[in-house]
Amino acid sequence: MTEELPGGSGGVESDERASVETEREKAAAEVERELAMMFRRARKMSLEVAAEVHPELDPASYGLLLMVADAGSLRAIEVAERIGLDKSTVSRQLANLERLELLRRVPDPEDGRARLIQLSESGRSRLDRARQRRSRHLRQDFVQWSTEDLHQFARLLGKLNAMY
Repeated sequence: MTEELPGGSGGVESDERASVETEREKAAAEVERELAMMFRRARKMSLEVAAEVHPELDPASYGLLLMVADAGSLRAIEVAERIGLDKSTVSRQLANLERLELLRRVPDPEDGRARLIQLSESGRSRLDRARQRRSRHLRQDFVQWSTEDLHQFARLLGKLNAMY
């Protein structure tokens, strides 16, 4: 129920609130559309970069490869927990990455019975080259953007990533 404003005009405040809510809904819809576009482009980029790393590398395994690269080394169970998949699915992906000579298993220095997953030399080299090419490409794409816009975009992406 809308509170009456002094002077007898109760609808102005209500109209302003409805206008703000409608504008917010429009803005949220724009964000949703742009995110969907960004996710489609990211999937396409992942396909391309995965193929650069190795012709037989699928995008899902590429994501797993990036996770291991960023972590340095992990146990298979940690990979499964971080990626949110069951251990058997992750185990198959890891075995495929080993077959492609992108990952290797090494003894865990803290537990001789356990094994750690880490990038192989070939995996590191291939991934580094693909990342460098992708980075050069992105920098070329952003050449028209101001430094202020880049900082703002990075800040907003950080805020988005913190939500999840």
